[in-house]
Amino acid sequence: MAFPTEGYPLTAAVSPRAQVVEATDSTNADVVQHVIAEPAAWPHLSLLLTTDQRAGRGRLDRSWVTPAGTALAVSVVVHVDALPPASRGWVSLIAGAAMTRAVGAQIGSGHSTTLKWPNDVLVDGGKVCGILAEVVPGHPDVVVVGSGVNTRMPKADLPVETATSFASLGVVCDEDRLLADYLVALDEQLSALAASHGDAAAAGVLAEVEALCSTVGSEVVVSLPDGETLRGRAQRIDPDGRLVVVQAAEFESIVSAGDVVHVR
Repeated sequence: MAFPTEGYPLTAAVSPRAQVVEATDSTNADVVQHVIAEPAAWPHLSLLLTTDQRAGRGRLDRSWVTPAGTALAVSVVVHVDALPPASRGWVSLIAGAAMTRAVGAQIGSGHSTTLKWPNDVLVDGGKVCGILAEVVPGHPDVVVVGSGVNTRMPKADLPVETATSFASLGVVCDEDRLLADYLVALDEQLSALAASHGDAAAAGVLAEVEALCSTVGSEVVVSLPDGETLRGRAQRIDPDGRLVVVQAAEFESIVSAGDVVHVR
């Protein structure tokens, strides 16, 4: 077991329900089923976490499996009834920005902690955290946001060269503080978006995400869901949270979903 002996008091002070399980196949799948079965028992910012997730899923249905005790998997319940449906695509980006802030606070100024659009967290260009947001079936106003953070994973166990971890950077992760910081930032930005009636620019959410996003300004290759590949310069994030890519220094393409690789 890799749980801190003192528990998660900072997290519990922010979350109305912070449930720890020794092991599970997928925290997202578990929480989705819990919400379906007993929605009132899982209010906004409730969460389930483990350090032994055995069949996790990432974006584009990729599997995500790590050795027990080396990564933190957490799924948070987010109620989005106050957000207009058209603005709910921002939830995933807000979560990515919130986790970027939380990770950066611990990693420190000696490293570069940034957001890769839409919601991967990078440290010095290596992926330290991935995020997957899912709407709960039958409950369209409830989203489960799952995050997988490489905490104690030694460099030798990193699955790919483009991955990194707190341990490989020589940093000990305070998981309780990380989660509490993440939840506070997540809730603040969601509340700001709701208060602006879904206007991400007016809420300051667009500026917050762009300021953290290293994709903006980078040359990128984007693998689109239809199998096509887009190459160009990521120019900005539009008011709907989509990535604007300029091709041949002239033609703009709007990307709402895709797998992004930073070329430089």
